[in-house]
Order: sequence, then C-alpha cells, then structure tokens
Amino acid sequence: MDKRHNLLFALFVVFMLVLGSAAPAVAANNSDNKPNDGNSNKKINNVIVMVPDGCDQNIQTLARWYSGEELQLDSMYTGMVSTNMANSVITGSAAAATAFATGEKTTVRFLGVGPRAEDLLSIYDAEDMAEPYVPLATVLEGAKLEGKATGLIATSSITHATPAAFAVHVHDRGMDSEIMEHIVYQDIDVVFAGGEQYLDSDRNDGEDLKQVLLDEGYQYVTTTDEMEAVTTGQVWGMFASKHMQPEMSRETTEEPSIVEMTEKAIELLSEDEDGFFLMVEGSQVDWAGHANDPEYMVTDFLAFDEAVKAAVNFAEEDGHTLVIVFPDHNTGGMTIGNYDTSYTDLTVEELVDPLKGEEGTVEIGWTTGGHAGGDVPLWAYGPDKPTGLLDNTELATCVADAFGFNLEDVGEELFVEVDEAYPGIWSLDLTDSDNPVVVIERRGVVAELPVSKDILIIDDTEYDLEGVVVGVPMADGNSVLTADDDFYIPQEAVDIIDEKISEGFSGRWSLDLSDSENPAIVFDNDSVVVKYLYTQNILIIGDEAFDLIDILGSI
Repeated sequence: MDKRHNLLFALFVVFMLVLGSAAPAVAANNSDNKPNDGNSNKKINNVIVMVPDGCDQNIQTLARWYSGEELQLDSMYTGMVSTNMANSVITGSAAAATAFATGEKTTVRFLGVGPRAEDLLSIYDAEDMAEPYVPLATVLEGAKLEGKATGLIATSSITHATPAAFAVHVHDRGMDSEIMEHIVYQDIDVVFAGGEQYLDSDRNDGEDLKQVLLDEGYQYVTTTDEMEAVTTGQVWGMFASKHMQPEMSRETTEEPSIVEMTEKAIELLSEDEDGFFLMVEGSQVDWAGHANDPEYMVTDFLAFDEAVKAAVNFAEEDGHTLVIVFPDHNTGGMTIGNYDTSYTDLTVEELVDPLKGEEGTVEIGWTTGGHAGGDVPLWAYGPDKPTGLLDNTELATCVADAFGFNLEDVGEELFVEVDEAYPGIWSLDLTDSDNPVVVIERRGVVAELPVSKDILIIDDTEYDLEGVVVGVPMADGNSVLTADDDFYIPQEAVDIIDEKISEGFSGRWSLDLSDSENPAIVFDNDSVVVKYLYTQNILIIGDEAFDLIDILGSI
C-alpha cells in the first residue's frame, strides 16, 4: 500500500471511528419508531372489515323480500361510500380494495402500490397522489406492527383482488403465484378461502408454499370438520383448488360456509390479548352480478349477512370491537323491476317465486354485465363507527385511527428503498430468475433478501422480518425484475444489516493506553496498522507519522 493509499485509508478510518460511535444510537432510535408505541389501552381492540363484493342496497332489499325476514344489515346502515379509482370513475376491484386497505387511490389492476401518473382522472394532481408503483402500507400490516392477530377470509381464491390488497404489493392482480407468496410470507394468523393450487401445483417458481406454512407451524385444513377441530393457534384453510362453491351449491361439498369461517376465525383471533384485525369477503356476490343471476346473488348475499350477524354477536358481547361493512363497488346495476314489469301491482310472490325455481317471470332488471360507478352503502356497528358519505380511502383511515397508528408511519417502517439505504453496494442475484435475491455487501458482511419473502440471511443465519421484500418492476416501464428496478426492505432489515456491519468494523480497533499521556486509537486491517493520537491529531501508519491538521489544510 503506497503512502497516498495509506493516507486515504487512514482518513477513512478516523472518519468512521468518530462518526461510527453515533451510529448505534441512531439505529436504535429508528428501530423504536413504530406506530402507536405504548397505546395499548385503546377503546377499540378489534376491527372486523366485511365486504359483500359487487353490489348496492338493491340486493339488500331483494334479500329481505326473498327471506321474508329482516337482515342483520338492516339495523346497521350509517352512510354511503364513493368508489372511483385513480384513473376511472368506475373502479376495478383491485384498485377499490387498495383504496380501503391503504388509504390511497391507485390504477386499475394495481394491488397495494401507487398509481400511474399519466392517466389520472382530471380531479387529481399527481403531486397529491402516492408515488407511482411504490408499495403502500395496509391496515393489516399496521395491525401486525401493533402486535395484533390478523386474518383473511374469502369465498374466492385468497389471491383474488379484495383479500390480496390487504397483504400484497404487485402491479397486476393476475399475478397469482407472486400474490400467494406475499400472503404466505406475511405471517397472517388465520387464512380461510380457496386457492390451494397457487401454493404448489400451479406455481411458476418451483416453490412449495404449503410446506413453508407447515414448517412455520401452521395447522393446514381442507374441510369443514378439520377446520372445526382447530381450537387454538395459527391456521390456513384451503377449501378449494381455486374458488369455493356458491352458497346455493355448497351443501354438496365439504366446504364451510362463510359464517362458519367467520365464527372460527373470530374464535381463534380473539385469543390474542392485543386484539385482532379480520377481513371477510363475500366474493361471489360480485360474480352473480357479472352473470346477471339474481338467485346466485341473493343467496350469497344472505349467507354473507349471516356472517355479519356472527361478527356483530361477538362485538356486542366483547364491547371493544368495531365492525365495518361495505361493498367495494356495485356490479350489474341490479334493480327490482324492469322495462316489462307492471310496477304498480307486483306481488311478493311474483318477485320471489321465480328466484326459487318456481314458474313466473323474473322481475329483476340489470344495467350492465360489469361494474357501476354509483355510491354504495356503508353499514357499521360498534364504538366510533363511521357515518355519512365517505370516500373509500377514508375507510382505511377509520381502521388505522381505531387502532391508533398512522399508515405513513407504517410505510416508513416497512418500505425502505434499497438504493437509498445502500447506494452502490447492492446487487440483484438472478441466478434463479423466478426467485430473485437482493444482495447487500459491505465490510465483509453479505446480506441476502429474497424478493417477496420476509427473510434476511447473513452468514447462514436467517432472520424473520416484520414485512416482505418488495420489487417494483414497473418502475422502468416493463414487468420483468432487473437491477435497474426499485426494491424495498423493512427498516428492521436495515437495522440488522447495519448492526452486523458495525460489529465487523468495531472488532478491528482498540484503545492503546500504554502511554497514558498519548492515548491512541489503533486500527488493524491485517495489511496495515493505523494509530490515531487523538490528543495531538497525529496519524501513525507503520513507522510514518502524519499531522492530521496539516493534511486537512492541504485538501
């Protein structure tokens, strides 16, 4: 090593010794910066969000006529919800779910990431929106950071838009393999739905996510009886290869009803003394609307209403649970009455009997086979229940406020951009292109972070993180992950990596007090020994001494 290199190296050492001593204090402060620290005495301990996908109040009216009884929802009406997304007055399901899961508007098909800037509705300014494609923190992720148990229920595949939006950060709702990987690695306590094929047989990356769940200690069930036998702990229930059966066909299967799944989830989640967050979706109300099938729609809606009743029964007894219910949007534009209906003399029997398979003319009208853009009902029960006309983004704020955290804080805790934290010292390992790994290397420390997982590996030691590693392939205009894209890791990973780097550095220096009048900091990097006589500002490299004041003055 020549004198110039020795000198530069020595200056770097001194700089790191002086500033490095402050780093642990900064890192410790960051690691404690979690939302709502110390707020354990909140009035609301539990929040249950329930979504009858794709409907409006007309199905509630029809369900009341069809059943001949009042519904649970009839006593819970508190307001309306507006549903537009970032780039259309009529929303898609992924964008709608992202809105009420994250509090941010986004683009059609996006799940848990910010909207495109180029096609925003005219009412929006890009500067006021979330940054394009960046991961957005969800209320489920916020609840996890609060130490609460979490659960997701759907009658579709768990990878469908509404449940996925609470746990996933991808740019296309059709990425079922990637979506399932995010959900598995989010450490959700209770998951009941369909979609088993995306755990193993229908994956494009060769991974066996069912085995991952078993290795993590989850109970894994596939029938009603197996689900009912679970009395404690974490559980995944996969009751269909893809989607579960409609309510009117379910009795011929071993699948649980939506009310049975809801009751079991509440039973298990309520064991957590810190409270819980649960999202329940009646997924197929929407599919019936797309099909313009009133019998399918009303029977699935009635089954959903029974699940709401189960949630409210628990909330009444508990006293610290908020239940919020709303459709994500309307589908089909159903009306009671159509162009052929004699609207002044329609009897109950003429309305209901054809829907039950009896003779007669169906007196239901439809305006579309797709979604509709009108406001949808808001139903709620419990302390501080929301009222009035709310935008769908405000529903996320309701949940966050109930639990006492701020979604921006959650985002800062879970999504640190790798290139900002470690500029120039990270790379993307694409040896297995279906399973990319972010690699950070510094001072002999090699940290590996597999994308879409909650794992950090350093020196064969594996750390479980509080969130998943997110890659943003759309940042460079295409959908393939490369080193030119943006990657985000939890602050917890940054803290662990920085601590390991600091440990590697700190083990190479010592304090020499052999001459009490001239104490020295000594750094040994195997090839050269550097002494810093800090009372004299003198650097000694080998047998040569340098006056640090003179050196700095000449730079």
